[in-house]
Amino acid sequence: MRSHLLRGAASLTALILAGCAVGPDFERPAAPGVGQYTPGTPLAQTASANVPGGASQRIQNGRDIPGDWWRVFRSDPLNRLVAEALKANPDIQSAQATLRQAQENVAAGQGALFPTVSGSSSATREQSNSTVSTTAGSQTVTSVYNVTGASVDVSYDLDVWGGTRRNIESLQATADYERYQLEASYLTISSNVATAAIQEASLRAQIAATEDIIKTERAFLGILQQQFALGGISQADVAAQQATVAQDEALLPPLQKQLAQQRNQLAIYLGRFPSEISGDDFELTSLTLPSDLPLSLPSQLVEQRPDIRSSEAQLHTASAKIGVAIANMLPQISLSASYGSSASSFGDLFSPGTVAWTLAGSITQTIFDGGTLLHDKRAAEAGFDIAAAQYRSTVLSSFQDVADTLHAIQYDADTLKAQLAAEQAAQRSLTIALSQYQAGATTYTTVLTAQTALLNARISRIQAQALRLSDTAALYQALGGGWWNRTDTPAGRKQPTPSLPD
Repeated sequence: MRSHLLRGAASLTALILAGCAVGPDFERPAAPGVGQYTPGTPLAQTASANVPGGASQRIQNGRDIPGDWWRVFRSDPLNRLVAEALKANPDIQSAQATLRQAQENVAAGQGALFPTVSGSSSATREQSNSTVSTTAGSQTVTSVYNVTGASVDVSYDLDVWGGTRRNIESLQATADYERYQLEASYLTISSNVATAAIQEASLRAQIAATEDIIKTERAFLGILQQQFALGGISQADVAAQQATVAQDEALLPPLQKQLAQQRNQLAIYLGRFPSEISGDDFELTSLTLPSDLPLSLPSQLVEQRPDIRSSEAQLHTASAKIGVAIANMLPQISLSASYGSSASSFGDLFSPGTVAWTLAGSITQTIFDGGTLLHDKRAAEAGFDIAAAQYRSTVLSSFQDVADTLHAIQYDADTLKAQLAAEQAAQRSLTIALSQYQAGATTYTTVLTAQTALLNARISRIQAQALRLSDTAALYQALGGGWWNRTDTPAGRKQPTPSLPD
């Protein structure tokens, strides 16, 4: 009898698992039909400037993205810091734990596909009183005896309509969402570390440029003081130069504050306390601007961006929940069985005559619930519409990110070229103004104007250099960061990393 029950339950389970599930089957949204990111003629090559970080960059359409994309800057300190951040950053550790939690939820949900088997045993000692009639009259007889029992209970909710399978599908889609959220965390942290290093290098260069100009201005102030002592110039010229030196010296503390705060932020990315950051000072000259930049095809972007894949997983979750809601509206079928024995002693527990078994089935159908199940279904359908709109919004924003970055790469290269020309012109103007002033051919106001122009032009040129490096990091981030080419992440597949651009 038991073997027949087990074979029947196994056959029924296989039949149900092979059955269809109510609700829509999820289909991945089609890739956008656009052929390029920006209107007009696509960018093929940027302008160049004869300064470190000013090389022309070529756009290579369809080229794959290396998983360790930050290595394109060819900076060993940056490589070390990114590797440390990917291991120690608490946001990444939180995302890893969240993924594990979601995966365990999937495993727990899959348990509902199988029968629940429970066992129980009991042992009691009982006393009963009974009245016995004898020739001498009624007599009370006290009996003390043991009762030992053991049973195995099996219950199974048949997934006839696929509600359980749709729920597991929803849980799996949620796990996929967390998996891509983890990839997004990897990408965000690596990009933040790279950008922080570039910003630190920019601030150091701005501080150094400001200090160099202040040094030159102080030297010129000494000359003016000598000329004033000899009666060659008025005190007003000396005072004006002193004011210029003081004004430019006042520019240093804000830059130094920004640098200190940038170092603190970098420490947090690395999972350190601000007091623990040391070494690995970045300079603009230590970061290489890659000459070749990859550009994924628009149809590939939806496969590569972690935020798009996360949004797609949310859409999948919403689709599966519709099936769960529909299944809840249909009859629920349950089976249960029990097999056990009861005897006065443990040794007689499974002897003939002590065995008892039951087999039962039930069908439950909600007749009236005030429209709860119907509105649950409609709410699930509305949730799918919400997720679909959010998915499209994510895709549009992603394409905007790439387009914005391509424009930044183009125009920031033009800006650096123009800023370099402006700095060179300002340097020539100051040299001429100093010569003319010393010859008595111009006023000191001309020198002051030229000094201010040179400082502003130099700072702007440094900022333009840093922007080109930041633009490069932003492009790799906008294209998804190459996580599919990494082997140290949950979603990465084992694949050779493409060679670095020259």
